[in-house]
Amino acid sequence: MSHNLRDLKQEFLEYIEIEKGRSMKTLENYDHHISKFLAFLKSNNPASITPEKMRAYRLWLNRQPVRQEIGRSSDIRTLKKKTQNYYLISLRAFLKYLAKRNINTLSAEHIELAKVGERHMDLITKEELTRLLDAPKGEEIKSLRDKAILELLFSTGLRVSELCSLSRDLDLDADEFSIRGKGEKIRVVFLSLEAKSALKKYINKRTDVDDALFVRFGKEKSRGGDLALDRRSIERIVKQYAVRAGISKKVTPHVIRHCFATDLLMNGADLRSVQMLLGHANISTTQMYTHITDKELKRVHSQFHNKRR
Repeated sequence: MSHNLRDLKQEFLEYIEIEKGRSMKTLENYDHHISKFLAFLKSNNPASITPEKMRAYRLWLNRQPVRQEIGRSSDIRTLKKKTQNYYLISLRAFLKYLAKRNINTLSAEHIELAKVGERHMDLITKEELTRLLDAPKGEEIKSLRDKAILELLFSTGLRVSELCSLSRDLDLDADEFSIRGKGEKIRVVFLSLEAKSALKKYINKRTDVDDALFVRFGKEKSRGGDLALDRRSIERIVKQYAVRAGISKKVTPHVIRHCFATDLLMNGADLRSVQMLLGHANISTTQMYTHITDKELKRVHSQFHNKRR
């Protein structure tokens, strides 16, 4: 049985793939993060992972330069605390696995995550959202597809990866369908009348036989590869219609997911239900939306309270 760190890393990756059912993307991230640490450590001995080495790694990680493009110029900044935490979370999981194997190394409890500020929430107003959803015009197949994409994102709160995974055998006579999300967890999402109508118009217009729900058309096919739209393609479509709708903010599929969650909360949905609809494993992730609704309630209070004085 090998106690070589590089061999142990490979065993760990196989463990989380088979025993934990993690996605290939998650495996790639873990592999990247742990490999970065092992390259810094310059040792294959688990016992060489000490508190002193970990402190040195934290300093090194905190000082890593990142080039950020700003217009035509570029700016050198250091790795964000949130990104540093991704590396540390992967490393903690690896150390927990080593402890489970009774391998002598540093305890995962010695790794504390960097403190990060309150998460910034990108949102657009209700009026901007309406303009965005109404931006695709006409009966041309691409416009019908894009309208269906936007309506489906807002109706379900799907992650962009979940949207890309959908096939055209979706039962549009039902008001709901199941989706496999993060951690291979299945949840139920629901279709609004607008989303169902947009999807039916789009699917009825299609003449191809591809299994994917959302595919490329016309000049888009010249990019080669699979006909199914990928994450970047969906992001480009959302950005294109945000510009067309006159929205100056950065709009992504995840912004529409934020709008889905805050719309539910503002209209009286409880936090636990929103957690289930979003597919969050932990309700603390969902609680970030309460900051947005609290600010909105404060605005309503100041605008409408005690106007007699």
